Amino acid sequence: MTAGREQLRRTFDEDAERYDRARPHYPAELVADLADLAGIGPGSRVLEIAPGTGQLTVPLAAMGCTVTAVELGPALAAVARRNLASFPGANVVNSAFEDWPLPAEPFDTAVCATALHWFDPAAWVTKVADALRPGGSVATVATHHVAGGSLAFAADSQACYERWDASSQPGFQLPTAEEIPRDSRDLDESGRLARPVFRRFELDLEYTADAFVDTLRTYSNIASMAPTARDGLLSCLAGLIESRYGGRITKRYLFELRVARRLP
Repeated sequence: MTAGREQLRRTFDEDAERYDRARPHYPAELVADLADLAGIGPGSRVLEIAPGTGQLTVPLAAMGCTVTAVELGPALAAVARRNLASFPGANVVNSAFEDWPLPAEPFDTAVCATALHWFDPAAWVTKVADALRPGGSVATVATHHVAGGSLAFAADSQACYERWDASSQPGFQLPTAEEIPRDSRDLDESGRLARPVFRRFELDLEYTADAFVDTLRTYSNIASMAPTARDGLLSCLAGLIESRYGGRITKRYLFELRVARRLP
């Protein structure tokens, strides 16, 4: 991993409290499908990689799983421990997953939600497969920003990005959910896992201007902007929501679940 990419990866730890309150939680239907497809429930041993502040860890612990969550950021790990304080079967480890030594006892399932893109695919799959018992499962969740919700705002906001964000693509439009490809090359090429099963869930969330800006501040590309440009962008977007959209907009997310079994 390059130094710049590693720095981006660590931006999430800069304001763990904001991350905890602003990041969307996963739909209950996704958690239920994950449990069903992976065959986990009370007493199952689950390894979670890069849990953040526990957006998925808490529902896994609530269903009775014994969860070991390995989180790179010390501040994120501290908030996750607070959120999991009522679940004695949940343990949060502060470590980079790449450096963490696997325990002797294998896991029934390994989970990674909205963080897989920060890892080297081949190395990640190899280590996860090593962590699982034969027949165990790996589950990943990808979060995509897709067209939907307040469509006019998505179009109007492009002017803010093009003014303040030098990396913005002129005329950029969000893809539809149907345009997001189902991709399992990282899992298929390992030779360690069976073909995955996919499930998709769309979710519309309503945001006030302040809440929308709060969420954007948790994204690594926004957090890494120069302060003047970042503040200009966020002020532009908040002003747009207040002046043209009555102070509220709706954003659509696509959550994609993949579950694959480890081969014998």
